[in-house]
Amino acid sequence: MSALEWLLLTYKVPAEPARKRVSIWRKLKGMGAVYLQGGVCVLPKTDDDQKQQEKIIARFNADRDDEYKEFIEKCIAFEAEIAEETRVKHFTFAELEENEQELTKFKTWIAKIQKLDFYKAQRAEEAAERLTRSEAILDAYAHNVFAAQDENKPSDNGKLG
Repeated sequence: MSALEWLLLTYKVPAEPARKRVSIWRKLKGMGAVYLQGGVCVLPKTDDDQKQQEKIIARFNADRDDEYKEFIEKCIAFEAEIAEETRVKHFTFAELEENEQELTKFKTWIAKIQKLDFYKAQRAEEAAERLTRSEAILDAYAHNVFAAQDENKPSDNGKLG
């Protein structure tokens, strides 16, 4: 007798409406599931499982890609804001600090997305590259801020610059 592979499935569904819970139960029973307890069953692994797994992975990746897309859009807006501050020569420590805080939020945000990106969504690399670009743009802005502040310091003879 050849060894049969099994899939263990656990799930939780709200009690109401009952028709959804019953629908899931019927579908799983139709696939050969044996219930060990409520919401926990085993079912024989079949060729169809690979197709279903690919669909599930595609949904995971689509969700992550949506998150990466939003992240990329926010980075682009961040870069545009810094470009505008540079254009108008608004080089203040307060603005720099605000932008540094924003970049810190971006780093936390992308880390959360990456933590859930089990299957390496298509936009993962683009998002990481965009974060690197945003860091470089902020770094250049910081250099401008420090240079501008140095120019505004009084020199030894009491004059600016």
